[in-house]
Amino acid sequence: MENLGTIVAEAQAEFTAATQAAELEQIKARYLGKTGVITEQMKSLGKLPADQRPIAGNLINQAKEQILAALDARRMALRDAELAARLAEETLDVTLPGRGTATGGLHPVTRTLARIEALFASIGFAVAQGPEIETDFYNFTALNIPQNHPARAMHDTFYVDDQHLLRTHTSPVQIHYLEHNEPPLKVIAPGRVYRCDSDVTHTPMFHQVEGLWIGEKVSFADLKGVVADFLKRFFERSDLSVRFRPSFFPFTEPSAEMDIACVMCQGKGCRVCSHTALAGGAGLRHGASQRTGACRCR
Repeated sequence: MENLGTIVAEAQAEFTAATQAAELEQIKARYLGKTGVITEQMKSLGKLPADQRPIAGNLINQAKEQILAALDARRMALRDAELAARLAEETLDVTLPGRGTATGGLHPVTRTLARIEALFASIGFAVAQGPEIETDFYNFTALNIPQNHPARAMHDTFYVDDQHLLRTHTSPVQIHYLEHNEPPLKVIAPGRVYRCDSDVTHTPMFHQVEGLWIGEKVSFADLKGVVADFLKRFFERSDLSVRFRPSFFPFTEPSAEMDIACVMCQGKGCRVCSHTALAGGAGLRHGASQRTGACRCR
């Protein structure tokens, strides 16, 4: 048997000199592997007299434990050194100002609503807001929508309970506004509305802007002038063709709708406007206007 103290000392020295985990594992194999130094020492016990084997085996096990202890200590030291290096490399000074930050922007819907409100405000319209959870009275009854109207059905309306629902339009805002303001008045009601629609062209939540104009001698010509002026300013097309035509809405009579020429191709026909004819070309439906003075656009 070789001098076990020398073997342990040599193993400890080689472990200390190792700078990489892979190198450390290779040294371990030389001492503790299947053909390693300690393993060979264990195999040599068979050559010793029977009375010497227990003592020699105990000494070999002690040497093995010392080597394993040195191995574990070096593994821990290498891990600590690697972690310290990573921490030093990735250290962040949290007191420094942020780098690469970009200024955020408003959502396109928010910007569009703000633009609509500003344009209507410039011609004397106030802006009114109302609750998005409404009562059946304000959402339907007060707007002359009868009990048997399809809009009241579950397939069109999100009901919270028997008397409350997510508003299906911003028309209830008109009723709230009229309860606290005397005519004459001009007001728009922008906001989110909810319907049980979910297909390629609809979403359960969308935004709507409605207008209410009450005053003496307010005519369809006045409504057409206001809406046409708004559309031309909104789309920045002074040559925009506009059509104001009769339509049917059972809860407002008489009623009319507004059509505009396609703002992209001006009636020549494109994938935006598809097929709606207007002024000899293609057009887009903009919204509905009632004799009561409301303009509702979805």
